[in-house]
Amino acid sequence: MASALPWFVLILPLVSAATILLATRRLGGTSAIVSVGAAVIGFLASCMIFASPETKAPEFAWIDIKPFLYVPLGVVLDQLSKTMLLVVTGVGALIHIYSLGYMRDDAGKSRYFASLSFFMFSMLGIVLANNFVMMFIFWELVGVSSYLLIGHWFERDSAADAANKAFLTNRIGDFGFMLGILMVWASTGSVVFSEIAAGMGKITTHPGFLTAAALLIFTGAMGKSAQFPLHVWLPDAMEGPTPVSALIHAATMVAAGVYMLVRVSFLIQVSPTALTVIAWIGGITALMAALIATQQNDIKRILAYSTLSQLGYMVMAVGLASGEAAMFHLFTHAFFKALLFLGAGSIIVMLHHEQNIWKMGALSGKMRITFLTFLIGTLALIGFPFTSGFFSKDAILAVAYAKSAPLFWIALFTAFLTAFYMLRLVLVVFFGKSRSEHAAHGKESPLVMTAPLLLLAIPALIAGFGFFAHNFLPVPHADDPHHVVPIFATGAMAVGVIAAFLLYRNREHDPVSVAIFRNRFYFDELYVWLIRSTQELLASISAFIDRWIIDVGGVRGASGATWGVGSLLRLVQVGNLQAYSFIFGLGIVGLIYFTVFR
Repeated sequence: MASALPWFVLILPLVSAATILLATRRLGGTSAIVSVGAAVIGFLASCMIFASPETKAPEFAWIDIKPFLYVPLGVVLDQLSKTMLLVVTGVGALIHIYSLGYMRDDAGKSRYFASLSFFMFSMLGIVLANNFVMMFIFWELVGVSSYLLIGHWFERDSAADAANKAFLTNRIGDFGFMLGILMVWASTGSVVFSEIAAGMGKITTHPGFLTAAALLIFTGAMGKSAQFPLHVWLPDAMEGPTPVSALIHAATMVAAGVYMLVRVSFLIQVSPTALTVIAWIGGITALMAALIATQQNDIKRILAYSTLSQLGYMVMAVGLASGEAAMFHLFTHAFFKALLFLGAGSIIVMLHHEQNIWKMGALSGKMRITFLTFLIGTLALIGFPFTSGFFSKDAILAVAYAKSAPLFWIALFTAFLTAFYMLRLVLVVFFGKSRSEHAAHGKESPLVMTAPLLLLAIPALIAGFGFFAHNFLPVPHADDPHHVVPIFATGAMAVGVIAAFLLYRNREHDPVSVAIFRNRFYFDELYVWLIRSTQELLASISAFIDRWIIDVGGVRGASGATWGVGSLLRLVQVGNLQAYSFIFGLGIVGLIYFTVFR
């Protein structure tokens, strides 16, 4: 029975999505019950899997063309996948419950819950897959389901555009991911993770090929985990419902890239060049996103860029050959970031979908539970001592301190920026005076929305303590004999808090304006220019050739000439015997003239 549980957890949300679409779509309330019930049952089953010593599950042959190719339908059950399974189903179940309140009056509620269940199925497939082909299929299904969720309110152009942007940007990374998989298969003869790890000797003898394969696989993570330069889709994904933002930005979609890199660390860690590139991409992303977050005014966009920055930390840890530290931070980040997004959703709903922080204010007394839980999530995010984020972020900083001084200082400065922009957010939203009519009459959200906040606040506080840190995902202690990293980290956090307090206490508008940060380093404008000067230019040239040379000059020209000759010939086909006799006689006269005189 225990060995079949992983398959049960995987298939359950797919059954839920199919049931909603085929049987309960017209009954909005029923569809929500089916989806939430599947999520909760899946979480309980995941708890049983986590607690069970059973480490094997049935495997089925799918593609068997030995020795050319063998692809099984199998699951991997180790500490890494078990922990990720628990995080995805646990956070996912709370987001499902929260959605009961947030999406209560939405006209497309059934479609929303069907997409939510389908997303859970896709994400769980990535977590459990034991081979590249199976993972890649679920990887693409996550892209499809996130497209449906981000574009849930498709009648809004901004939501439809954001869904398209997310889908297309991820396809760029996924194409590289596919090429990397093909290179690994061509060199090792297998797509199964355990077999590739055992046959790494076949590829390590060609370091250039190995580096290319590792970096191509990394491009898949760049897309899913929104790393520079494929980061532009993630902030726009805020156009979806807030529970979707929490689901994508917490423990699920964006975490898939980090999880995949740790899962195939046996491939990446044997290439020093690939590790260096990955570490610096992570560091650049962390710093860039934090700088942008300091000048954003949309509450969800601030949290979105915060996610980008924290993902940069995780990817940097992977590049520093510390997958344990990356997964530890992913684990704690799942709780406090889901808490922050759901807290933002509580504020947005109660303020009639207002998202500009400068139209809020003085909400700490009106929304006490939301304020308290949001504050806990903020403290964990900025690494306040003894919260979950303090331990996991310091684990990454300690690794950087031991292995790369430049990356350590980049990560430390990013920690300062994180404290700065998060305290800015808290001060503007919850303190000062009300800056709008909705803020003046704000009230607490219903229990169905505040209960998940209270439940998430607990692990956001304690998930970094010994039991969790050593039993969920043990993190080796970095070589830090003087214990200076926590001092540096706490100091950077304190300076950021003080700077934000001095700048934003009782402010009515932003006293700081840095255009390049506010406009996100103009990456969107740059990409629009690149597309216009390359893809659209090539499309215009191709359209001109097709329309005026091939179509008009070739196809239409030939058909027009044929039609013209036919029209001329039709003039002599009048159907009159006298006319035919005249033409015949004229022809004879012409023939005689030609014969005699020519």
